[in-house]
Amino acid sequence: MSELMFAAATGMPLVAGWSVHALRLTRRIEAARRDPLSGLWTRGAFETLAARTLARCPHVAVVLVDLDGFKEVNDDHGHAAGDAAIRSTAASLTDALSESSGAVAARLGGDEFAAVVPLAHPIALPWLLNGLHGEITAPFRHAGRDLGVGASIGAALTSDLTSQARPADALALLLRLADEAMYAAKRTGGGWHYAATISPTAGTTAGRRTGRPGTHTTHRKGAA
Repeated sequence: MSELMFAAATGMPLVAGWSVHALRLTRRIEAARRDPLSGLWTRGAFETLAARTLARCPHVAVVLVDLDGFKEVNDDHGHAAGDAAIRSTAASLTDALSESSGAVAARLGGDEFAAVVPLAHPIALPWLLNGLHGEITAPFRHAGRDLGVGASIGAALTSDLTSQARPADALALLLRLADEAMYAAKRTGGGWHYAATISPTAGTTAGRRTGRPGTHTTHRKGAA
């Protein structure tokens, strides 16, 4: 009995040490999957978590957010103000989605953000988008002054057709549709818009909407 007690006594620090090590390793792994400026998930982590949400929930909104006026904030007030705008947007997304169990938000890069949000019913989508827009465009404080950015938000909802696809494939389609809806909102000066169809209407270049920043079409010699 005393030997067992001795083994337990001497083994406990080792077990405790491994537990602390495992906890630190878990935190490092999670930190690597987080955007260092916003604290939101990175694209890769978002796609994994979002696919799980699509697999579990019957009604999910896939949302894309692109800030309007972000370059002007950077140009007029400096990069620190731009960083503050990114952090403010991340905080607004986190706050707006805090009561939606299973919601996942990410910074995709630059001033572009994404989220997947389970809904009790599709009819709740306009209220979600209106609330998100209001949160994101509210003024934020930086260096003793109130600054602000606009936002163009696009969204797409899961449907019977997309639910038949693998979650990763459904997510890719819904992000494509949300991108088109976001672009439609941006063309009208910002605000929000949601996809009314289940099929992309614009051309695709490298998996993204043709004409979108960062895409281009290659023309062959002799082509018109």
